[in-house]
Amino acid sequence: MATRKVLAGAQVVLPTGTVTDGRVTVEGTRIAGNAPAGAPADPHADTLDLTGHWVVPGFVDLHNHGGGGASFTSGTVEDVLKGVHTHRLHGTTTLVASTVTGEMDFLAERAGLLSELAEQGDIAGIHFEGPFISPCRKGAHSESLLRHPDPADVRKLIDAARGRAKMLTLATELPGGLDSVRLLAEHGVIAAIGHTDATYEQTVEAIDAGATVATHLFNAMPGLGHRAPGPIAALLEDERITVELINDGTHLHPAALELAFHRAGAGRVAFITDAMDAAGFGDGRYMLGPLEVEVKDSVARLVEGGSIAGSTLTLDRAFKRSVTIDRISVEDTVRALCANPAALLGMADTVGSLEPGKDADLVVLDASFDLKGVMRKGEWVVEPS
Repeated sequence: MATRKVLAGAQVVLPTGTVTDGRVTVEGTRIAGNAPAGAPADPHADTLDLTGHWVVPGFVDLHNHGGGGASFTSGTVEDVLKGVHTHRLHGTTTLVASTVTGEMDFLAERAGLLSELAEQGDIAGIHFEGPFISPCRKGAHSESLLRHPDPADVRKLIDAARGRAKMLTLATELPGGLDSVRLLAEHGVIAAIGHTDATYEQTVEAIDAGATVATHLFNAMPGLGHRAPGPIAALLEDERITVELINDGTHLHPAALELAFHRAGAGRVAFITDAMDAAGFGDGRYMLGPLEVEVKDSVARLVEGGSIAGSTLTLDRAFKRSVTIDRISVEDTVRALCANPAALLGMADTVGSLEPGKDADLVVLDASFDLKGVMRKGEWVVEPS
């Protein structure tokens, strides 16, 4: 049997631009080549004609709490794998599992479980969202479990993750916030500013201390004011910051997304899902940590208080919305969904673009940008029909 797979005839999005009638060659788990149009056919390969389609890198999600009815915060190993597989079916081939606020011992225990899955390659690492966040901007986090970001507590979570902690979201204006940012930076963990009530000046101070990500920009932070610009202005203007955006049509008005995308530039945006259990599953009642959530018409809100509680977004939907509604170019959308988050995670040498030697992670889209195929490490998760 042929050991090589060739995807031919599609528009292939490469770091250098889009190649029409391109050809991607896969050998084993890796990309072996991305020959341009007109290259001679390989008689020893299985060739799939994808004329009229797009081939883009597999999506990379920095911030995801679950899917398929399963929670990364409270589910079993089997539940976590179910959630990961649900998102793979929608094109996310690299996923960081996010937790929500809980007791410190519980979060440390979850970190241990998730770190094993990271070591096996099922997830790319762990993101702690809470408990070190502002009660003023808690969103869908239990206020009774919130605490100040004491560096000793932050270190406890880092240690529990056994080198697999990728990011921690905190309100840096709280006591211990800046020292915690410095601690995270020293240990190679992304310090993300989010669920914060910080001023502009406090946010600048946190960035100078080493923070590099804005957790779901605009959401769970003060609005942009003309006399008190708050964290949004500081996060958008600083070249050291990557801004997360939830492009589901609920979390952000299109004008806010356009402002963020064009102010930060395509190189500093990471589209995320912030998905919870209902993603890829359906409406109904769910638990997000200790809080009950009702999902209606694909929008998740807390039963008590009505706050938005994560999303039901999948990244294939975020891709299509970006290109067809927000009118962002395919190439810039790929940067926001693939290359930028891969670079932020320190994984740009293996994922995030269709270059020889990298993992054969890719997504096939039709002319309307609907998902038709997903490959991860050279194997079809969703095989194009």
